[in-house]
Parts: sequence; C-alpha cells; structure tokens
Amino acid sequence: MQFNLFTDDECLGSSPNIANAMLPAGFRVLVACEESQTVCKAFRNIGVEAYSCDIQDCSGGKPEWHIKGDAIAEAYSGKYDLMIAHPPCTYLSKAGARWLFKGGKLNGERYELGLKAKAFFEAMLNAPIKHIAVENPTPMKIFGLPKHSQRIEPYAFGHKFSKRTLLWLKNLPLLTPTKFETDYVPYLPSNTGGKKRGQKATPKSISQKESSKTFEGVANAMAVQWMNAVAACR
Repeated sequence: MQFNLFTDDECLGSSPNIANAMLPAGFRVLVACEESQTVCKAFRNIGVEAYSCDIQDCSGGKPEWHIKGDAIAEAYSGKYDLMIAHPPCTYLSKAGARWLFKGGKLNGERYELGLKAKAFFEAMLNAPIKHIAVENPTPMKIFGLPKHSQRIEPYAFGHKFSKRTLLWLKNLPLLTPTKFETDYVPYLPSNTGGKKRGQKATPKSISQKESSKTFEGVANAMAVQWMNAVAACR
C-alpha cells in the first residue's frame, strides 16, 4: 500500500487542512507525556485536532491544546483515534545502566522504579486506541520490553544530530526518512564520561527537558506520514 496522498510541503504549506478533509469528523490525536507540544503542533499544522497531555504545564505556547493531568487516564478515555506516547525513560534507558548496576550490584530501589516505568510503558502501548506509536530510547534488556518496530535518527529528518530513538508501532507504518544530513554530531554524549573522553557532541548544555523534546523534522514526518496512512485506510 502506498501512503502518498500528500507531501510534507503540501501539508505544511498551501493546504493546512488537507488531512481533515480525508478523516471522519471527530478524529482526535493524543500526544501523551508531551509538554513541549512539538508533536501536537505538527498535527495541528495540518488541520488535525490534536492534544498534548502531561502532568506539567505546557511550554509550547498553546495551553488550549494541552491537557494537564494523568496521561494513562486520558489514553483510556475512549476519546482518541491515534496516540503518540513518550513515556518516562529515566529508569528504563540503557544510558542508566551504570546506576542500576552501580558497583556491580543490582540497585533494588532503582530496579523497582524501572518495573513501574515498564508498567507505564505497557499501559501506553496497550491502550484502547486503534493507531499507536510509543517512543523511547534503547531500554535495558533486564526489563524485557517488547521488541521495537523501528529505530530512527534526527539526521534522517533534516537535523545535524544523532540521537537513537526507538518506535513501537500499532496499525501505523514505519516512518520514511525525509532529508538525510551527513555532517552530524551526537546530540548528547553517550554517557556522563563521554565528554571527558573528548567525545564530540552538541556544544551547548542540554537540559533534561530539552533532551526529551521531539525534533521538529521527526514530528512533522509523524504528522504527515501517519495521517496519510490513516486516511488511506479509511
């Protein structure tokens, strides 16, 4: 099946409401665990009714598109047709392995927090929504998350950075790269010792909030390509 009803430029340029013209009335998108509203606004830019949801206030400047509250409750509310979820990864990510096994011993408290994070992740993945994408960095094997559907990098979507991200997809196609950048650096050092070893990375200091924000090129690809796919199947 070809998902080529419209292009990125067509959606983000002269035809901002083309997606809604192909979708039934009341089609809604939930972007769970997102305060930046980057993905939410990408869907809004093509005329799709999308809402971000997080326990924090939004920083994207569109509070009318933001639900401050429990993302799991919202995901199970029955109001949405598509969800992109960004569950917390602090205790699941492979980058935190040195803390889980500090001194060569399993940190029981951190392991329990990882199990709670896994339960949250699985609640998102198994929500009663037809189309789902869950995004996270590479998890530690000890937590036994299901195999991911796709690995993506910002440099495949027009950004001069690498930052490996995994997607778990339900009733959605794999994302197709939109613009490859060959001259890129890691967005973050691979671990806290990377910078000390001279590992190249983005020169500015990146906060935890910034590091969890979806790159705009990726967000735009999600909105355009996945709305193409959903519309083509209707």
